[in-house]
Amino acid sequence: MYEKYATTGMSNEEWLRLRKTGIGGSDAGSICGVNPFGSPMKVYYDKTSSSVEELDNEAVRQGHDLEDYVAQRFMEATGLKVRRSNFMYRSTEYPFMIADVDRLVVGEDAGLECKTASAYNTDKWKDGNIPLHYIMQCYHYMAVTGKCTWYIAAVILGREFTYRKLVWDNDLIAQMIAMEKNFWESHVVPRVLPSPDGSDICNEVLNEYFHAARKGSSIRLEGFEDKLRRRAEIMEQIERLKQEQGMIEQEVKLCMKENEYATSGNYRISWSSVQSTRLDTKRMKEEQPDIYRDYAVQSESRRFQVRAA
Repeated sequence: MYEKYATTGMSNEEWLRLRKTGIGGSDAGSICGVNPFGSPMKVYYDKTSSSVEELDNEAVRQGHDLEDYVAQRFMEATGLKVRRSNFMYRSTEYPFMIADVDRLVVGEDAGLECKTASAYNTDKWKDGNIPLHYIMQCYHYMAVTGKCTWYIAAVILGREFTYRKLVWDNDLIAQMIAMEKNFWESHVVPRVLPSPDGSDICNEVLNEYFHAARKGSSIRLEGFEDKLRRRAEIMEQIERLKQEQGMIEQEVKLCMKENEYATSGNYRISWSSVQSTRLDTKRMKEEQPDIYRDYAVQSESRRFQVRAA
């Protein structure tokens, strides 16, 4: 069972604030650790911060604008009819679970998720596959709405249209709900940051929370000696591997000489000429100090370093 909130006429800010009151379908993959573009820490930040800014880039814009097209292609391919729901759904059994679905299938206990994929991601949809975080998104919608079937349709730009059908899976949905429940009750409600996972996204979140250092402040770390020793070992390994990588690349360049492209079995190599323009800020500062001051923008960040004692 679920409650639903009409989204027709709702302002974008109201909609974004409503999304912060629960775990949505696009959050499920991150919480379950299968989203390469998200992390539990990022979801935590999204749900607990006061910010209501929406991600705005070309990929998001294209995905939104092409949603109707994907739905139309799905209807043409399947003969099914779909409609917008115009509601945000909230599970009554698990109120932390919400769903803002793309389409509902008319005359069938099913929904539809519409996706737009880059041609570079064609292999992720090959042989009936679906990216894992999209699978979790669809099962999340099933769990909230109670619907037994969810379709996912994708236009792979410049390549093809494809669609898949997912059906209710008791074990998978139960595990997903348990993970989402633990995340909400152990982290979001008590305001406890999830553990880091080493991703760039986690770094971004940590920098948002702790963006400025208190000058001269210091603490003593307990229980980190082995981890810091392991970090030092990893850094040494990275340096050795980077040197080996560089040597291989130099050997290839030596063989290529002036050629721009080369092939070797399964690999295609390019060594192209690239022109770039940069501003000589040092010279501007010396020769045009007034202009430099007018356009100089200061920023503050924190630099992480580890040195042997």
